[in-house]
Amino acid sequence: MTVAACRNLVLAILGLTVTSWAWNLLSPLGHAFKSGLGLTEPEAAALVAVPLLAGSLGRVPVGALTDRYGARVMFPLVSGLTIVPVLLLAPAKHSYAEMLAVSCLLGLGGTTFAIGIPLVNAWFPPRHRGLALGLAGLGTGGIALSGYLTPRLHAYDENLPYLVVAVALALFAFLGALLIDDHPDQPVPRTSPVTRLARAGRRRITWELAGVYALAFGGLLALAVYLPTYLVTWYRLGAGGATTRAAGLALVAVVFRPVGGWCADRGHPAVVTAWALGAVALAAILQAFDPTLHPSGTVHFLVMAAGLGAAGGAVFALVSRVTPQSQLGSVTGIVGAAGGLGGFVPPLVLGAVHRGKGTYALGFMLLADLALAGGAYALVRMRTAGAATAGKA
Repeated sequence: MTVAACRNLVLAILGLTVTSWAWNLLSPLGHAFKSGLGLTEPEAAALVAVPLLAGSLGRVPVGALTDRYGARVMFPLVSGLTIVPVLLLAPAKHSYAEMLAVSCLLGLGGTTFAIGIPLVNAWFPPRHRGLALGLAGLGTGGIALSGYLTPRLHAYDENLPYLVVAVALALFAFLGALLIDDHPDQPVPRTSPVTRLARAGRRRITWELAGVYALAFGGLLALAVYLPTYLVTWYRLGAGGATTRAAGLALVAVVFRPVGGWCADRGHPAVVTAWALGAVALAAILQAFDPTLHPSGTVHFLVMAAGLGAAGGAVFALVSRVTPQSQLGSVTGIVGAAGGLGGFVPPLVLGAVHRGKGTYALGFMLLADLALAGGAYALVRMRTAGAATAGKA
């Protein structure tokens, strides 16, 4: 590992952390917006979900543009542009329509995953890529950081979170423009972004990876977004304690992401994914029996978070094995978009199940079924993917 590789890895982690914080600015403040604007439950849920949806879909074109222009251009550019919706949140906070429009633009912060992954992948040899990409995934800890810091900054001054995040984005955009380097041997594609996306979309492995990542990262996002509501509704926790626990679980998942990548470097990523999702399924089944929060429920959620984080790291280790560097941005965009969209559906399902049945047990059993299905598919159908390149320098 060279100094340049380590420098770009650190910058990718920093950039993803700051932009993920911006992307998740609204979720920790959902209760404040609901009461301040007099929103119904569906209106409040839509406000929180719009950045998630926009950021996930935005990864597809941003990934294709990263293949063409490189992270040196795209990372500072997208980070700088994200400052605009962050600063617009303050004047828009009195109008629901304006907040929806700004929250859609806030999705820009969620697109940088399709920039950071190709940047790191290009700088590390195959035998270290799983760990390197897992470490880059630490940047998604910006979601946990937002869950912990945003409500506390908001309690001090309601505009302070926006100012802090805007300054952080500006500082990173400056550092990125100064210090980020694309790998000198990185190929520059000659075809249009549309052609490259179409080519990536024709590969079956792209959609297999997208499906498994939708379960892994989507499950993590669902936990981060919906867990506070679940803890308040079912266990009668206060809003502050619930958001703190959700941030802690997101942090556990982030820490286990490089663990999954490290294990994938030493085995096959599909096998690591299967074991990780198996652990998620077991914990979800146990949680479906509505145990006490201390200690049983807490342990179950910690296992789910760790398993989902490790599975996410292993999936992107496999992405790096089966995808040429010139197409990595496009494939990462599609797979990353699936992960974000995967987090959009479970909170809606959990809420609907609770309203209809008065329990969350069916929702956790559904999560267990999906995790088992995803793990079995990875083990049976994806185990030979990338075998020819495994372990090569």
